[in-house]
Amino acid sequence: MSYLEGDAMTGGYGGADIIHGCSISVDRGEIAVIVGPNGAGKSTAMKALLGMVRLRSGRVRLGGEDITGLSPQDRVGRGMAFVPQTDNVFTTMTVRENLEMGAFLRRDDISGAMERVFELFPALRDKQDRPAGELSGGQRQQVAVGRALMTGPALLMLDEPTAGVSPIVMDDLFERMLEIRSAGIAILMAEQNARQALAVADRGYVLVTGENRFTDSGRALLADPEVRRSFLGG
Repeated sequence: MSYLEGDAMTGGYGGADIIHGCSISVDRGEIAVIVGPNGAGKSTAMKALLGMVRLRSGRVRLGGEDITGLSPQDRVGRGMAFVPQTDNVFTTMTVRENLEMGAFLRRDDISGAMERVFELFPALRDKQDRPAGELSGGQRQQVAVGRALMTGPALLMLDEPTAGVSPIVMDDLFERMLEIRSAGIAILMAEQNARQALAVADRGYVLVTGENRFTDSGRALLADPEVRRSFLGG
């Protein structure tokens, strides 16, 4: 049994289903990635796990407990943290203020958590008093991830974290994901950069029109001739 399990999820927006019998899971200390073409339902599957998309059928379990009926806020309270693709920082607030906002539910001393974020993303330490809106796109993404980590999550979920960033920034962000994984945190990413994401993934899910087309380890999917031909450019 994995820490997070979305089993046979079907649902979408309004009366239209976007995902169809989709199953996604990730365990603590693992990186799982959801890849596939545009419109495959990657972000919808992610939001369904967080409770932002109503399921018509299927279940979501966290730590073995059925959380299908819980609100997104309640799921966050149980250790889930989510980094959306856009509008993921408070641009007029400083870096430090953004990080402090991530810890608003905590009642303990957050100085240690803040230090760990600065160790993970050293550039943020030097710019902690600058408005987040003045940072580069890659540094804003660091702020967004750092703010999510300030909640002290057991599960970190990221929707297209490398969208719009340079290859160097993308590689660095994936390296940071490996560091976060080593701390025992479960990581689930929906990613457009499939080849790079699968290279760091313990588990990979290839979605097509909202359905699981391939499920395997990241390494196995990278080596699969059909996956390479159809989704990785050969």
